[in-house]
Amino acid sequence: MTMAKTKAELIADVRAGRTAWRDLVAAVPRERMDEPGPMGDWSFHDMASHLGAWRLRAIERFEAVARGEADPPSPWPAELEDADDDAVNEWIRDRDRTRPLDEILAAYDAMWDRLAAALEALPDATIADPDALPWMDGNAIAESDFLGHLDEHAVSVRAWLEA
Repeated sequence: MTMAKTKAELIADVRAGRTAWRDLVAAVPRERMDEPGPMGDWSFHDMASHLGAWRLRAIERFEAVARGEADPPSPWPAELEDADDDAVNEWIRDRDRTRPLDEILAAYDAMWDRLAAALEALPDATIADPDALPWMDGNAIAESDFLGHLDEHAVSVRAWLEA
């Protein structure tokens, strides 16, 4: 289990995540960003879109909680709401396949500030309460790893670059 963190520690993690993301982007030559390999037959472009879609879903949920609103609908079609992650991931990839790379990279980069602001807007009690957000499955935000998804994919990107 991850150690509970304060809001300030979570936001510091988010800032570190942005740096890690920028370092990863800088490590991938521009001419290779559409080349398959970082995630099987997925390109870095595909992976960035994938990371951004899931990050945006979390941010929108945190923002809604901070405003006292209901959980917003997911960005994917309703028939995928209860589907496994692979089906959602394929939908994201298909949706963004022709979306310009620079747009995807800029959007994901900007999400780090938006995530920090969303966390800042949440009450400390909400951050510490494992039952505050039903979609967190009994985990407190204070125990979340906001870098895990990026870290997971960064390993495969670095292996692909070294191959």
